[in-house]
Amino acid sequence: MEEIVLEAQKRDAGQGKGPKSALRGQSQVLGVVYSGGKPPMPVFLSEQGFLGACRKGANAIVHLKVGGGSETVVIKAIQFHPVTGRPIHADFQRISLTEKIEVQVPIHVRGEADGVKNFGGLLQHELRAIRIRALPARIPPAIDLDVTKLGLGDRVLVKDLAIPEGAEMLDDPEHIVVHVSVVKVEEEAPAPAEAAAAAEGAAQPELAVVKGKKDEEGRPIKEAAPAAPEAAKGKEAAAKKPAK
Repeated sequence: MEEIVLEAQKRDAGQGKGPKSALRGQSQVLGVVYSGGKPPMPVFLSEQGFLGACRKGANAIVHLKVGGGSETVVIKAIQFHPVTGRPIHADFQRISLTEKIEVQVPIHVRGEADGVKNFGGLLQHELRAIRIRALPARIPPAIDLDVTKLGLGDRVLVKDLAIPEGAEMLDDPEHIVVHVSVVKVEEEAPAPAEAAAAAEGAAQPELAVVKGKKDEEGRPIKEAAPAAPEAAKGKEAAAKKPAK
């Protein structure tokens, strides 16, 4: 585990927004040191130095030089500006090099899975960090995971990860870290023009054949509907009956 030395200065715990904004305007990062059986201590430090420490990796041991003393800490949380993305606040947890602490360690995936490269599969990430308990000096900045030999349907579980000797895994050992899944191929939907043509053809009614008399212009002549048999008989009888 890398060890870093940073210079910091104490600040007034009751500072308002004005002094805080002024410090940030001078490229200073506000922070607080806590835990370790001591009261919290507000501090501020150079943004450039702080970013340099962050680039050393997660869970690095930091020796924070404050007011003639030194605090051994790890960076537990960082708050970034929502627009500029610059760090504006950090939490530093006091630690003892002889006592185990619980931390999150990121998982770095290396290589391209065989099932992805040669068989068109998809590598799915289910877990990107794991929780471990270990002595500060035994905590790695990251856990490397080589996936080049994974075929279709293969997976890596938490218990398959290599952690430092003496470290304790806190996550479920059967939890999936990564797996290679088969990509389902769906049938292509018909093009809009083809679909419209098919729909039009299906909805097209059959042409009716019109029979009967036509006028001089060739238009069919509408004929009166034939009378019902009962009605026709009544009319015929009325016609034969002599007038009084």
